[in-house]
Amino acid sequence: MKGVTIDKIDTAILAELQTDASPSVAEIAQRVNLSQNACWRRIRRLEEEGVILRRVALLDPEKLDAGMTVFVSVRTAEHSAAWLEEFARAVSDLPEVVEFYRMAGEIDYLLKVRVADIKAYDRVYKRLIERVRLVDVSAAFAMEEIKNSTAIPLPTILR
Repeated sequence: MKGVTIDKIDTAILAELQTDASPSVAEIAQRVNLSQNACWRRIRRLEEEGVILRRVALLDPEKLDAGMTVFVSVRTAEHSAAWLEEFARAVSDLPEVVEFYRMAGEIDYLLKVRVADIKAYDRVYKRLIERVRLVDVSAAFAMEEIKNSTAIPLPTILR
């Protein structure tokens, strides 16, 4: 796994933290049958090795007026490093864009946008196109969220 050694206990700790990172180290240690100190050392190692990037709180977008998910497909005629830097900066300045990918295939970039409604998306769209030249921008509005997970699939051989 790219220079990182992870065993069954590490996998159990990661599974616990992906489900809920708020319990104390003592609680996690108990759940994975490990001493508190040993559990703490493993968590620190996983953080230092970059396996655990950060611990965050997941918020309810509906309660924060960001309940609409929009997938924005972008095609461009420009493919220079300078243009990508400008585009990435423009997208990064939009807090409504929660995910941003460079793609292979028919579209060049895919953005996941969280907004209150179509009018809010239109404001995001206008801010984007005033900052950078794009050939084609199309939006798909999610009608229903069927699955949404922040959990990364853990190695099945270690579970």
